[in-house]
Amino acid sequence: MKLIAPSILSADFTRLGEEIRAIEAAGADWVHVDVMDGHFVPNITMGPLIVEAVRRSTKLPVDVHLMIENPERYIHDFVKAGADLVSVHLETGVHLNRTLELIRSCGARPGVVLNPATPLNGMEWVLEFVDFVLLMSVNPGFGGQSFIPNTLEKTRRLKQMINDIHPSVLIQIDGGVNLSTIADISGAGADVFVAGSAVFGSSDYAKTISEMKQKAGPSER
Repeated sequence: MKLIAPSILSADFTRLGEEIRAIEAAGADWVHVDVMDGHFVPNITMGPLIVEAVRRSTKLPVDVHLMIENPERYIHDFVKAGADLVSVHLETGVHLNRTLELIRSCGARPGVVLNPATPLNGMEWVLEFVDFVLLMSVNPGFGGQSFIPNTLEKTRRLKQMINDIHPSVLIQIDGGVNLSTIADISGAGADVFVAGSAVFGSSDYAKTISEMKQKAGPSER
């Protein structure tokens, strides 16, 4: 099956541990943590201390998305706190290869993120160094936004690039993923689906995650 990674940005932080245990019991595959610094994106969220708390609350892989400037300064701290996967934005990567190597050397799986308007051509020479590529299907900074439709074509083109260069790389999509959009996103080639409000805003996490997996269909890998 394809993978569902609920974003705790939409969780109830007054009972975060309970929320994380609930999505694990409901069939989630990864726990997605959105880290924002108020500079790269217009919002401030969480840091390594929250990742530590997430790590203590679950056995699931902890997927940390760094929407921050100078991410290389903080990678060690996030991996030490418990991150299993760490993704950094192509737009911040002056020395992207070095940053990806740092993530792997710290013991985490590296990923690269592209904002909606960022072209794919910057990925060609780094695909061999990553385990996954995260395509933003909304402009990052806030949860609950609507899916940008042309992300489907971008996903299809990325899938072809991955097949040509490094077929084991996963495609992750973040933004506007819900029961109405996930089938089309999956059909375009996505493997991992970040869903915040679609999961945490539902009355039955298990039912929602199960329906998402059914609509996404089986993995082709």
